[in-house]
Amino acid sequence: MGALLAGIGVWLIREEGAEDKEPGVAGTGLPGNAASGSYPDGTCAPSASLEPRCGAWWGAYIPYARSGSLKDAVHDFEAKIGRELDLVYNYHDMSNTPRDGVLLTPDEQELGRDRLLMLAWESTVWTEPHHENWTETQLGWANVAAGKFDEEIIDPQARRLKAYGKRVFLSFDQETDFRTPDAGTPEEFVAAYRHVRDRFERLGVDNVVWVWTVSGYLGNAGLMKALYPGDAYVDWIGMDQYNYYLCHDSARWLDFDRSQRPSYEWLRANISDEKPVMLAEFSTAPDPERPDRQRDWYRRIPEVAPTLPRARAFVHWNRPVPGEHCDLTVNEGPALEGYREAGRAPYFNQPVPTR
Repeated sequence: MGALLAGIGVWLIREEGAEDKEPGVAGTGLPGNAASGSYPDGTCAPSASLEPRCGAWWGAYIPYARSGSLKDAVHDFEAKIGRELDLVYNYHDMSNTPRDGVLLTPDEQELGRDRLLMLAWESTVWTEPHHENWTETQLGWANVAAGKFDEEIIDPQARRLKAYGKRVFLSFDQETDFRTPDAGTPEEFVAAYRHVRDRFERLGVDNVVWVWTVSGYLGNAGLMKALYPGDAYVDWIGMDQYNYYLCHDSARWLDFDRSQRPSYEWLRANISDEKPVMLAEFSTAPDPERPDRQRDWYRRIPEVAPTLPRARAFVHWNRPVPGEHCDLTVNEGPALEGYREAGRAPYFNQPVPTR
């Protein structure tokens, strides 16, 4: 940890005082028009917490391109699906390094001019670029809650988001029910989550929309209840549910409705029936014997979505996971056909705010 913080010191010197500069001024690394134009109005304008009123956001997590560019990867994906995403989801650690630990990289800033950004911020330091092989060092929720990383890690990122100006979704330690006990106890997570939000608010950051994200796996029902920070600290509830099928050795194929509805309804009944819900990660594994099943799985989303009325953001996970039959992408074939069709639905074409 000492070596980590020593390395961070170089970055902090470069960023010192950035919060006192106007966005776009040389040295801040932030755009001059991140938050421009007027707030949307009309019956379908989103709320202050970015909840669309007439449908839902259509988003995706896209891995970085081989060139190292997130912007190129997103543009390539959008060309395939025939539309611009409403929301781009990206993940960060707490290393404070420009590669993965800086909230709002240059590519994110540029993508965010025309799209919403959803940032997942993990209290870990990744071993490899962009969490390539899923290995990391936990910083520990108790340490976060105690303020050990405030000045070196949390405060600089809070100031960057404040300078950016535009509203941003932020999830602290997403899928938190699968992070305990390695990161700490549920009580320590709640204290850490509240501490991070309180710290942001103490620094005057008022453009962050806070998302509490769990897996939605109902085998963790009691754990998820214990991990909830409370309505006063949460703006949206996120869940990550999939049709893994053969990817996880399951013989049951779950269509979109059956893969999402049980967790959605449980969260509404047991956590909050007022907060909007984000399907923060969703996807289906292929059926090698029946490839058209993927097409139909995605095609049905516009039919199912209005029957989950508080689900207001649908964010596809477009990355394979380790294992056989675990290509969760929609980059080609029947999966792409179905996803393209779903994305054309009026329900998923809402006015995206510019600030």
